[in-house]
Amino acid sequence: MRVLRVLLVVLLVTFALLQYRLWLGEGGSRSVATLQEQVQQQSRENAGLKQRNDALAAEVEDLKSGEAAVEERARSELGMIKPGETFYRVVEADGGSTAPDANAPAAADNSDTP
Repeated sequence: MRVLRVLLVVLLVTFALLQYRLWLGEGGSRSVATLQEQVQQQSRENAGLKQRNDALAAEVEDLKSGEAAVEERARSELGMIKPGETFYRVVEADGGSTAPDANAPAAADNSDTP
């Protein structure tokens, strides 16, 4: 009878240790859930980077294949215009701001002229 009780205690302790390891230990369900979350986060990041890479690859292909992309980029980023074109800039008034536009040319002071 005593041997049976010792065996039962040993089995219960072993069961408790195995349960601890299953739920809380290294490689247990908690660490698996953490790793799955990290995998999902990395997958989302990879998808965003793939989208960015695809956009850059398309832009590179446009730049290699024709002048239209180069012309569009020169117009938008450098403010270039073709010969014979007229450039118009529309400036919206700020809500009561009287500060001059930093990009606008300075007005000539004609008060000295007779």
